[in-house]
Amino acid sequence: MHEATLPLLLKQLGLTTFYQHWEPLSAEAIEKGWSHSQYLKNLAEKEVAVRKQRRIQRHIKEAKLPPGKTLDSFDFKTAPSVNKQMVDALANSTLWVKDAQNLILFGPSGVGKSHLAAAITYRLIEQGIRALYYSATKLVQELQQAKQSLTLTDKLAKLARVPLLVIDDIGYVKKDETESSVLFELIADRYEAHSLIITANQPFSEWDSIFPDSTMTIAAVDRIVHHSTIININEKSYRAAHRKLNMIGGEVSENASKKI
Repeated sequence: MHEATLPLLLKQLGLTTFYQHWEPLSAEAIEKGWSHSQYLKNLAEKEVAVRKQRRIQRHIKEAKLPPGKTLDSFDFKTAPSVNKQMVDALANSTLWVKDAQNLILFGPSGVGKSHLAAAITYRLIEQGIRALYYSATKLVQELQQAKQSLTLTDKLAKLARVPLLVIDDIGYVKKDETESSVLFELIADRYEAHSLIITANQPFSEWDSIFPDSTMTIAAVDRIVHHSTIININEKSYRAAHRKLNMIGGEVSENASKKI
């Protein structure tokens, strides 16, 4: 085979990274005295690394995570009740997802529940876990539409292909039989099969505001809690504190300008 045909063959095989690097690596192999297998191994490692990165980026886009919500950008100092070691353990191990366990994040609005849920999910995607991130209201709307069109079974099956589902702000779901029933069907469908991350403003004792009766509430909570880790964030809203600081800063600036 003539060497000139190699780029064409690499393109036909879809080996784009091979195509980009075979010549410079060939020169490096000659310079360093690599064997044929060493040269091929280095090319293959580059191809695998690039494909992995593309897959991660594709899965991050698929997950629809809120931008900028990573563990590096989460300020653990403002949330001392959050056990950083526990969060790191959840973020850096895929075993709990593979075992279909759940993670529940409780706390008032503005303490970073959604941030942590997204950050942990982001890290898990980097390790090969597929995920979807939903606000509870949007998810319920999609499930209701599927039920009305008689495709709820198909919708649940599609969601079941994703090992990790994030339901953000479950407390915003209205106490309505239609909404609550589809949400319960989702929880029941994923029970001991696939993982959930749920964020909530209310403790379980107040979930009667979500489901229409105590029987459904107990059944839903029982399925969620059975295999779960629970993180309670007992802090004041840092968003509210930040707004207050901005307001104070604005007043100081305004007063200073008046004095000038």
